[in-house]
Amino acid sequence: MKKLFEKHNNWFFRAGFVITAFMLLMILIGQFWTPYEPSAMDASAKGLAPSLSHLFGTDKFGRDIFSRVMEGAGSTLLIAFFVVLIGASAGVLIGAVTGYCGGIVDEILMRICDGITAFPSVMLALIIIAVLGPGKWNVIWVLAILFIPSFARVVRTEFSRIKKQNYISLAKLQGVGPLRIIIRHMLPNAFPVLLPAISIGFNNAVLAEASMSFLGVGVSVNEVSLGRMLNDSQNYILRGLPWYALFVGLTIALLILGFSLLGEGLQKNNEG
Repeated sequence: MKKLFEKHNNWFFRAGFVITAFMLLMILIGQFWTPYEPSAMDASAKGLAPSLSHLFGTDKFGRDIFSRVMEGAGSTLLIAFFVVLIGASAGVLIGAVTGYCGGIVDEILMRICDGITAFPSVMLALIIIAVLGPGKWNVIWVLAILFIPSFARVVRTEFSRIKKQNYISLAKLQGVGPLRIIIRHMLPNAFPVLLPAISIGFNNAVLAEASMSFLGVGVSVNEVSLGRMLNDSQNYILRGLPWYALFVGLTIALLILGFSLLGEGLQKNNEG
């Protein structure tokens, strides 16, 4: 981490770190405190423009949009976290096995990954969710499965390179078992390449959840997320309340920008 900040030309990582840290701080605060109860309606505060008392204004029910954005961003980030956690865990396992073993195991597992990526990911997710029904965990499992191939390919490529190194050959000659070689020698050396993939995975997960919920097939109606809020905000634009869509969209954009810059900065660090 210190080396990333010391690099004078790595402005991508610095900017991404600042944006992401700020957004995560606001989301963390929102899990314990919000200026108003996100679901509380106030008939005397309907459709208020942004002000000091309501930073993002209010909706047609008098609900504070800033408080709802803090809650919705937390829900979206939680979905992204589990998507990346499950997708990366399965992807690392598959990539490690295929990269280390090669042969028929590599062919079978990678052809399965190719089959998953043969269809447009968002379209496939929409079809599956349409069958299973909307809901936070349905979205998480569907997106996690779709994210597995990207992590698997990254790890497989790096493991294929690492296993040709002399210290791996020496470990094999010393009788070290495959599992120990993978966990103790190969995985730590592949981690720097995996970090940018994880950062980009967060970026894609936030975007995917927002897209699906915006289209009405993501989280259920009684659940809050940035995508669901963006869907709801469509009704406000033509009613003279554009700030709802503006601030929700800005929050999504900042989350995506932060993770994108982090991923770009980490990639540049690996190249350097």
